[in-house]
Amino acid sequence: MDPIVIGMIGVAIMIVLLVLGVPIAFAMAVVGIGGTAMVAGLPQTLSQVTLVTWDKGTDFIIVCIPLFIFMGQLTATTGIAADLYQFLQRWMGRMRGGLGIASVFACGGFGAVTGSSVACVATMGTIVYPEMKRYGYDPRLATGVLAASGTLGILIPPSLAFAFYGTLTDTSIAALFIAGIVPGIITMLIFAGIVWVRCLINPALGPIGPSFTWQEKFASLRGILPIAIIFALVIGTLYGGVCTPTEASAIGAAGVVIVSLVMRRLTWANLRKALWETGLVSAFIFAIIVGGYLISRFLAITQVTDLLVNYVTVLNPSKLQFIGFMVVMYLVLGAILDVFGMTILTLPFIFPITTALGIDPIWLGVFIVIMTEVALITPPVGVNVFVMRGIATDVPMGQIFRGVMPFLVGEFVLIGLLVAFPAIATWLPQMMK
Repeated sequence: MDPIVIGMIGVAIMIVLLVLGVPIAFAMAVVGIGGTAMVAGLPQTLSQVTLVTWDKGTDFIIVCIPLFIFMGQLTATTGIAADLYQFLQRWMGRMRGGLGIASVFACGGFGAVTGSSVACVATMGTIVYPEMKRYGYDPRLATGVLAASGTLGILIPPSLAFAFYGTLTDTSIAALFIAGIVPGIITMLIFAGIVWVRCLINPALGPIGPSFTWQEKFASLRGILPIAIIFALVIGTLYGGVCTPTEASAIGAAGVVIVSLVMRRLTWANLRKALWETGLVSAFIFAIIVGGYLISRFLAITQVTDLLVNYVTVLNPSKLQFIGFMVVMYLVLGAILDVFGMTILTLPFIFPITTALGIDPIWLGVFIVIMTEVALITPPVGVNVFVMRGIATDVPMGQIFRGVMPFLVGEFVLIGLLVAFPAIATWLPQMMK
């Protein structure tokens, strides 16, 4: 059978497996191994599986993934994230919608140490939603702003999504982290603006919060110090070129442990929980990475990737046309796949085409992460919405989805800005050189 036909059949089988709910790593590995065996023979395939598993499992750069996960998990379990919100609440709570605005910046701050969207919304949702409910916030606004702001966890560095993308494409992870800073700040400002405007139009959505004395406000400043120290350790060493991403992740993880010890927050229970969650998430990501490389090699030897790249090249689309295609594609895939699944499934096809079109790989990484942000709050899957529903059990799922819609519009505004002004993503990384 023609290798290209085998490749097409393999892609079709993988799509069917994904629709049936088969885990993405397993689906890619099965198709990658089975398809390669049909083309190259079983002995060569088994040798390749061993080589890929060993090569990727021992890649030094991948060590940063579990270290960043551990950093975020320990920050959550030791209560450092709660201190950050308390600081923001005391300074912003008296504004209309102040608790909602505080939650946006709290998610951004926590995103600076966690790197995970789900962890961000789960942690901040548990801390913030009871407070917003207590002060009479509209349930749709309260749940919507938390579900949407949780997406900042994969945009604000250090980001697992950027580390994942950089690993797959051999793009500088340090540059990707730095590239996420400006879009992350713009996202926070857009989301905070949405909350402020909505509460200005309808004050009942976000009543004025509690008042605090100046002494209490200044006392809360210590709540922002741990996050600021950890962020400075990681991003400062990366931006200054002092450390590699792996070294920076080790410094960040050690920094969280030291800060937790100084604050007397570190217990054996907290440490065990953080290590256990780190192991689970890391194993999931590593399985996807190995499965992704297996399917990528299968598509390469069957020449499916080359066929698609040549076809698109013949069509000669403009950059804007292809970006429009990617927006639609990621919206569709977001209905059935998670962040890592979307990234690893599309990159073997997308990356060669964007390279041929002259699209900056750093810009592409930021674009893909923002599109996965959109997928996290878009029905029917909307992982962040489901996590928020588990916290706000009194709010129907439909109400939460309606609550995130204004923020979904804000995400598309950000995408428009990114397309119109690519320097939003590329300016800071270029300053590193």
